[in-house]
Parts: sequence; structure tokens; C-alpha cells
Amino acid sequence: MAFLWECLFCLLPSVSLLLLSLALRLPRVRLWWNLAVKAAGWSLWFIICWVLELPLHRNTTTGTKEAASPETDILSGTGPVSVGPSLTCKPTALAKYLLMHCGLLATPKLASWPKGDPHLQTLSSLLWGGDHRGDAVQFTREHLLLRDGGIVALDWAVGTRLGECFGRERWEGRKEGKALGCLTSTPPLLLLIPESWGGVTPHLKDLCHLALHQGFYVVVFHPRGTAGCPLTTSRLTEFGDPADLEQAVSYVHSRHPSSMLLAASEGSGSGLLLSYLGESGSGSYLTAAAAISPVLLGQQWFERAMPPVYRWGALFHRKLQLSRYASSFRGVLDVDRALSSSSLRDFEETLFCSPAPKPKDCPCSGGKPGLGKVSPRPRGLGPSAAWALGERAYPATDWDGYWERNEPLRDADEVAIPVLCICSRDDPLLPPASTLPLPLFQSNPYFLLVTTDGGGHCGFTLEGKEGMEGNWSHMAVLEYFRVVADFLRGEERDRLRCGGLVAGEHSQAGQRNRTRQRASMMRRTRPQAHQQTSVEEEEDEEDHFTWKRSYTR
Repeated sequence: MAFLWECLFCLLPSVSLLLLSLALRLPRVRLWWNLAVKAAGWSLWFIICWVLELPLHRNTTTGTKEAASPETDILSGTGPVSVGPSLTCKPTALAKYLLMHCGLLATPKLASWPKGDPHLQTLSSLLWGGDHRGDAVQFTREHLLLRDGGIVALDWAVGTRLGECFGRERWEGRKEGKALGCLTSTPPLLLLIPESWGGVTPHLKDLCHLALHQGFYVVVFHPRGTAGCPLTTSRLTEFGDPADLEQAVSYVHSRHPSSMLLAASEGSGSGLLLSYLGESGSGSYLTAAAAISPVLLGQQWFERAMPPVYRWGALFHRKLQLSRYASSFRGVLDVDRALSSSSLRDFEETLFCSPAPKPKDCPCSGGKPGLGKVSPRPRGLGPSAAWALGERAYPATDWDGYWERNEPLRDADEVAIPVLCICSRDDPLLPPASTLPLPLFQSNPYFLLVTTDGGGHCGFTLEGKEGMEGNWSHMAVLEYFRVVADFLRGEERDRLRCGGLVAGEHSQAGQRNRTRQRASMMRRTRPQAHQQTSVEEEEDEEDHFTWKRSYTR
């Protein structure tokens, strides 16, 4: 009898698994089993987030979409839109053309929980990536010497390890004519700007792979002192200082003068991109730009209390970069204080802000009070380098002064190319979506904002059904570039057909062997109205907007 009981206990696990497998064949049992597993997984994830002090998004528990805040309807400029992804921008011909031809901007099928959890998507994009296709991309590095003696790195994507398969897919895309790079004999060049702390994340590698597959030239810009780029000056790049990026863009254009130049940024790297677009204005070599999970309000982002896991991760990465050059920086800044800082604001303020010397301590004031603030001397820079940098050679005197010259949108009115910003309402690294500068997108015709309910920070993972796999933001950005290029070509043809280029313009264009082409929207100034603008007035205003190419030195 005891032997039979022992045999029964030994066979019990196998019999239980057999009965469970048979029961799961029934649809009702399988449904209840899936719900039970999902509930158990959610409970475990809730405990992990509670321990790590990670905020939980409200619609994560149920898997349903959170009610979206009222956005601006693209056709009328007023009124709420339906729940889900929304496009907020000024109603223009380009915006309507994007709605008609950019299907991915309208209906992204993003993954649900657990694959679509904002924290899992964020960590996956920053640490290990989604489909690992980007790991096959091969880069060759080129160092660029700047005017002040600094060095930045440019990583050119030269191909993948998939060799023959990749070449065959690229040729098929060229025959079909679907890729933007296949529409002309000179493929467009995509300049990628990573996070402000440097390095190529798996998210950026996947974008490189997809861009290569569609026929783009791809180059990644690395600021000085990041991603293994040697630091030859005692000066780091401020959050919104586009001087180095401007020189890199000019160099890239000189290498491919006939290619359309596009740019895309990732996360906090948008600080450089938006600052460059604002300061360069109509002189930019870029035709269009896109920012995935951008930091639009830099000061607010640094002052916001970020979840501890992300804050310590970003701090550790930046402190590791600074520790490599600690001995070189000790003479120009308080390295020990920076390495012991516990927030991104303290770290940034220690690196780039230096209080102005008091009048009595300043040798040029003769110790006499009442002469006002005197800017500190440049940090470790020679006279020629300081002259080349201008006011950037001098550190900011306080935190507010630092952001007066580094806020990404400080010169937003000067931007002269279309910029697409993709944001998620559940982004754990950025301030809440309610703080987005919606008036900028509603009034400025060059800025377009797409907001989604899910996606995390640089996540936007697709559900993986109906043949749609990968990262939605990557496909949407590249499709946006293609549609913008088609729109600008159509406007160019219409302008030439209507006799937009006079003989004088032809002669001037012939004298310039290397001219820069950019997309510029000219708009007629309309008098201010004391009452709310109606839909008919908005439609009438569209007639005053035209897109055309301009030729500048």
C-alpha cells in the first residue's frame, strides 16, 4: 500500500501537467488561465515598481487607453479630437499632406502590457534593444577638429554584418521606389544625435539599421568627451550649445553636397538639435528634422524629480565620463563637488555655472564697489579660442542665466524647416504631457507634435500583429521624411511651372557652385484680432502659406 502511494506522489506532477494541458484546449479555460497569469504578473510588477519607486501609468493596470487631453484638430485648429494618437500643429498645406500620406502618424498599433509597459520599453530601448537588428550595423569613426581645438566624433554607418541579404533587400526597395533614398541618384543623409550623456543606445542602432535598409546615408554625431571621443580641451558641451553641431553639419554637407540632409534626435539630444535649428535659422543645411521623446523645456527637465533608478543611471554615466578627465578639470572646476552631486541639476550647475566675482575681488575694478558684475575668465581657453566662442567661452554666472542661453526653444521663432516631435503621455523620464508647450505647435507652422498614450521614453514598440513589428517611431520618422521630401518636390515643380524663378535668380544660382537648399515657408503677417479665430478664417489663412526652395549662400 505504501508503495502505491509513493508511485502516486511521483506521478502527480506529470498527471497534473497532462490534465492542465488538456484543460487549456478548452477556450473558456484558456481565457481564465491567461487572465490569471496576467494578474499574477501584474501583481509582481506592482511590487517591483513600489520597491524601486517607479510611477505606474494609470492605464497600465487595465490595458485600456487613458483619456487623452484635448488637442488641436489639424483641419480646424480648434476642438477636441478622438482618444489616441493626436497631431497638434498649425493647419497648413504640409500638415494636411502629412495626414493624407503619413498613415503611421495617424494609427500606431502600439503594444499593450506587459510588452508595452513604459518602464520596460524605456529600459529596453536604453539597455538591450528590441529586435537586436541594430547590433548588426557597422560604423567607421571619423574625428573632426573644431575651431577652438576640440574634437567631435562622427560615426558613419558603412553597412551591416548581414551582407548579401541586406544588399538584396535594398535593391528590391530601389526597384519598387518606396524608400526615400531610392527616389534620387544621391541618397539622403540622416544625421542622428543621441542622448546628451552620449553613446549609441540600442534604440538608435535599430533606427540606423532601418534607415540603411531604406537607402539612407547614416552618420551619428558624438559631442566632445562622449562615446570614446577624445577630450582635447578643458571645455565640455553645454546642454543647448549648438556650436560643435553646426561645424559638424557644415562638414557633413561638404562631403555630400548633393544629398538632402535630414536630422533626428533621441531624448535629451533634442537640446542640441532644436538649439541648432533656432540659431541657424534660414541658414541651416537641413531640409527636415525629427525629435523622438524630446526634452522641449530643458530647465524644467533638470529641476524635475526623476525616478531614482533613471536619475542614478544618468548620473553614473555622466560621472564616469567626468572621472576620466578629473585631473585635467581640477584647475577649472570643482570636480569633487560634481562627482558627489545627487541630482542632474547639481551636476550640470557645477560643471557649467560659475558665480561672478565680487567687485572688490576683481582686479579690473580696482576693488571699488558699485561697478556691477564682471564675467569670470574663460576656463582654460586661449585668447584665440575664447574669441572664436564669444560669450560661450565664459561660464554662466547662475542657473537662470545658464538657461537663458541654453533653453532648446529659446529661438523657436527662427526655425525655418519642419520639425516633427513624437512624445508619449506615459514617458517616465520627461515631465507630464500636460506641461508640453502646445501653444508653440498651434501657432508656429514649422513645429508638429504627435502624442501617443503609450510608448515610454524612446520606446514605441509595436504589437507585432498583422506583420507590423519593430519600433513605430522609427518607421514614422522615416515615412515623415519621405512625405516631406515628396511635398517639397511637388511645391518645387509647381513653382517652376508657374514661372517662380526669374532670369535673375537663374543667373545668381549659376554663379554659386555650392549653394544650399532648404525648405522655407513664407507667410503673410495678419493683423491681430480681438476675438477668437473662426474655422473660416483659419482656412483663409492657409492660402497665404506657400512652401518653396530658397537659395542662399
